[in-house]
Amino acid sequence: MADPMQEIRASFFVECEELLEALFDALQNMSEEPGNIATINVAFRAVHSIKGGAGAFALDDLVAFAHQFETVMDMVRSSSLAADDALLAIFFRCGDMLSDLVHMSRDSKEIDESLYHPLLQELSSHAGVGLEEAAEEVAGESFQPVALDLDLEPSVAASDPNNDEDFDLTLADILGDESTFQETAEVTISGLTIVFSPTSQLYSLGNEPLFVLRNVADLSLCDTKLDFEPSGSFETAVRDGGLTWTLKLSDARDLNAAQEAFEFVDGLCTLSIQEDSDSDNTTALNLPLPKASEIAAPALDQTSGVESADRVAETEPKPPVPTPQPAQKQTTQTATVRVDLNRIDRLVNLVGELVINQAMLSQSFNEANVPANSKIASGLDEFMQLTRDIQESVMMIRAQPVKSLFQRMSRIVREASAAVDKKVRLVTEGDTTEIDKTVIERLADPLTHMIRNSVDHGLETPETRTINGKSAEGVVRLSASHRSGRVVIEIADDGAGINREKVLSIATSKGLVPEDANLSDSEIENLLFLPGFSTATEVSNLSGRGVGMDVVKNAITALGGRISIQSTPGQGTVISISLPLTLAVLDGMVISVESETLVVPLNAISETLTLQPGSLERLGPGTSVISVRDEFVPLIDLGVELGYRQPKTNYDGAIALLIVQEDGSRSAMVVDGIEDQRQVVIKGLQDSYGNVPGVAAATILGDGQIALILDTSDLLSNASGRSREVITLEKAS
Repeated sequence: MADPMQEIRASFFVECEELLEALFDALQNMSEEPGNIATINVAFRAVHSIKGGAGAFALDDLVAFAHQFETVMDMVRSSSLAADDALLAIFFRCGDMLSDLVHMSRDSKEIDESLYHPLLQELSSHAGVGLEEAAEEVAGESFQPVALDLDLEPSVAASDPNNDEDFDLTLADILGDESTFQETAEVTISGLTIVFSPTSQLYSLGNEPLFVLRNVADLSLCDTKLDFEPSGSFETAVRDGGLTWTLKLSDARDLNAAQEAFEFVDGLCTLSIQEDSDSDNTTALNLPLPKASEIAAPALDQTSGVESADRVAETEPKPPVPTPQPAQKQTTQTATVRVDLNRIDRLVNLVGELVINQAMLSQSFNEANVPANSKIASGLDEFMQLTRDIQESVMMIRAQPVKSLFQRMSRIVREASAAVDKKVRLVTEGDTTEIDKTVIERLADPLTHMIRNSVDHGLETPETRTINGKSAEGVVRLSASHRSGRVVIEIADDGAGINREKVLSIATSKGLVPEDANLSDSEIENLLFLPGFSTATEVSNLSGRGVGMDVVKNAITALGGRISIQSTPGQGTVISISLPLTLAVLDGMVISVESETLVVPLNAISETLTLQPGSLERLGPGTSVISVRDEFVPLIDLGVELGYRQPKTNYDGAIALLIVQEDGSRSAMVVDGIEDQRQVVIKGLQDSYGNVPGVAAATILGDGQIALILDTSDLLSNASGRSREVITLEKAS
């Protein structure tokens, strides 16, 4: 029987990945909009949630680091510390360290305090505060509840245990003097009543109620009351979970936001959120709250880890805008469920078998000559459509945005730039582009290698860039997009570009190319993909070890992808990777060439052509072009390129597929016949046969026959172009 705590622990670390993603998103947004309070709150909540969950599993090092991280982040929230570029750089590194600690804790690895302590010292020094006391507080063996410093008057219950009057914490106590509020137009709407009672477990896990209450204060909060039974001291009430807050919100439309504010302490408190349905309880909004961005949030007491109310009183909020608050947009959260990846893989495999069986049924149907208007024909058509819908739905389950992969590259850029002492900024585009999860996982290593190459080799030093009239800060641009049914990922830098003379010289000296070779710019650039090629003159942490771009190319090819490189001297280099959307199923055109059945990916075909007499034009010996809407397109004979036969003497009436490549270029590929258009299941050949030129994979057709799936781009880029038999002198005589 599975251990329930282990399942909960595993779920916590899965949630940590989502929280870390939200953290880095928020930090990136903070670098673009430093004063955005909402963004700062998102980052803070992510760190706070990781700390709270880590406390439940006694992950002391993770709790200690996250606590100090959120302490300084809370100073930014309260406007007592400016989020300048230097602090944000430290925040990014703290996020990287938090990610490492999460993964080490997940894998039950021993964590040495020296791993993260220097970073905390740097964070402490920059913030100008002492954090050691907070660390000792978190690392204490036994939990000691901390009294909430609310600056209570002697007459309040906290100072007199025998006083049975309720303690009221008014809106002015939290947000300042009521004189700062101004009247607005009266708007009568129903409100919400929230009753929040933390349990003692909430405090023991490192959570702090006032952080939660501050999130509610960002909403339409109009009244707050704190109740507890004065049977003992205030500290006893905290320890025993005897505190209850009653919050009044003036706008019932804040329901979703209020629920989100308390989701971090779900199960650690008693919570009730109800709408004031009685008309007598509706609220006339004459005194609206200032926006969260217009007031200074309570500062964090560095020794106790809680807010101090006397600091709140010292803040001077800006005057609110004297207009009614606009209705907040309701956000509908999509319900999700976590599923074991092995189950999804099994489902994908079953769908592949379903596609094959559907093709077999279609084949049998065609051979039986069943009338097209019969019931069985209609049923088969519906079955085919249902199979396609199921296949697309299953593929969508495996599809994931490349955002998580791009975020990992942000860290690579930070670490690589620090290693070579360069200023580098990563710009990402299209990070919502979806691709198969397997592709994302296997793309991480080659992408990391290319990013490091761009930082180390592509970008100049700040001094050189300044001399050349460029910004001292280099830019690496990482983008993803869908093109022709494939995913194209580009890594571009604004560096010096490839030194082709140096590349050719190194290749010649290593015997990779003949000394008298006359290569084009593109061919010289492709020399970078040769095994063992490297332009580094000395070994460093990033390069010079003989493991070059050939490893990257092999990894991309193993995914059914292609890689190309383009460079402009003085302006930079662009590396393009083209990948299939999925490694399971694709739409293909079944063709025949010399009695061989092949499959061409449907997304590569623009249209089909029938070659008319006189449409061919000779272009050199053995090659021809055809005119397609006033544009000359090279003619490629697929049977000749695959070695099935010799070139024809006459192509009049031949069938050609107009192939469009990702760069927009077009070619006409001659085939003998078009048999069908159908979905095919991709069966990889890499493990058994390695990289086969011009062949992407194989599939099983409806009649059980195995057909090769062609890689049209590879075929065309390496085509000889022979499309007409050369007439020799002997034949002519």
